[in-house]
Amino acid sequence: MSQTSPGIHPSAKIHESAIVDSSAIIGANVEIGPWTLVGPEVEIGEGSVLHSHVVVKGPTTLGRNNEIFQFASIGEDCQDKKYSGEPTRLVVGDNNVFRESCTIHRGTVQDESLTLIGSDNLFMAYTHVGHDCVIGNGCILANYAGIAGHVHIGDGAILSAMSGVHQFCRVGSYSMCAAGAIVLKDVPAFVMVSGHPAKANGMNFEGMKRRGYSKPLMQSLRKAYKKTYREGLTLDVALGELQAIESPEPELQLFIDSLKTSTRGIVR
Repeated sequence: MSQTSPGIHPSAKIHESAIVDSSAIIGANVEIGPWTLVGPEVEIGEGSVLHSHVVVKGPTTLGRNNEIFQFASIGEDCQDKKYSGEPTRLVVGDNNVFRESCTIHRGTVQDESLTLIGSDNLFMAYTHVGHDCVIGNGCILANYAGIAGHVHIGDGAILSAMSGVHQFCRVGSYSMCAAGAIVLKDVPAFVMVSGHPAKANGMNFEGMKRRGYSKPLMQSLRKAYKKTYREGLTLDVALGELQAIESPEPELQLFIDSLKTSTRGIVR
């Protein structure tokens, strides 16, 4: 594809060895390095950088200022055996970093035909995002972390190195999965889990401090955690008592909602 094509902004810099499909849309100030492949129905937003040996296939939309390192595969067909070549999508927000050898797959028609990634996320080397996943904003997936199909991850969640999440699980906002954790059930917001299978071992209070949460707010969340995990109550009973709290703080409501929307049961 010629760099003078209408689909390529004049300010884009594309290495002569890169292969860019004629249907691709390349935004302003995009950089595409040597031996990189940009396939059909791909849109790359302004200011994004694709280093050498990157593969982006479509239908895929990348927002602004994303950076993709060598040997990453973005928007490839999924590994679900039910997939039969349907035109499913990957949509990525802004300011994400995909390090070496990340694999991000598009969705399937059995779900919403969409894998959706928000903004300001860091995907370290060798991380994997399966088909139909939904990832929020500001998340970190450390080296070799992998999430299976249909997983939802809330804002600010951290998956440490070599952790894995079973299909259809939900990992709540601002939660943390320790290195090597194997998540087979839902992780509520703010909760820390570890082990195989993963078990809850407190709340991510260090993360709360970094976000500037007040001591009264952290105490409120601590009480909610104890109600759920330390008083021997069933989830339904604990949830009923938490829902009876008048005008809970938004963060406490986030924790309550993550319990209420769980379909697989929560990590205990």
